[in-house]
Amino acid sequence: MQLDCTQTQDLMIVHVRETRIDAAGAIDFKDKMRDLTAASQCRVMLDLSLVGFIDSSGLGAVVAVRKSLGPDRPLELAALTPAVEKVFRLTRMDSVFIIHRDIPARADSFRDVV
Repeated sequence: MQLDCTQTQDLMIVHVRETRIDAAGAIDFKDKMRDLTAASQCRVMLDLSLVGFIDSSGLGAVVAVRKSLGPDRPLELAALTPAVEKVFRLTRMDSVFIIHRDIPARADSFRDVV
């Protein structure tokens, strides 16, 4: 699972550089997200713009990451592809996560919420 991040003082954006988050990569995804987010206490946004497919294991991994961040640090999602957005909508996870249409150009650009 290829992940990288960009970070400001207030925001860490984790970019998923894969087209799928599924059973084959779910554990690796969780482990790498834990490693990336452990050293910082800022907000975390997950860039899903390249992810065209997510299965139940992938969805479970995203939920597990959200839980691991704790109640004061929600995992925000951004740039969902239509297929991934549909999974979040059908499972009603769109009501659990803050979902942004796009990746913000600046850390204070959080007004474009779906």
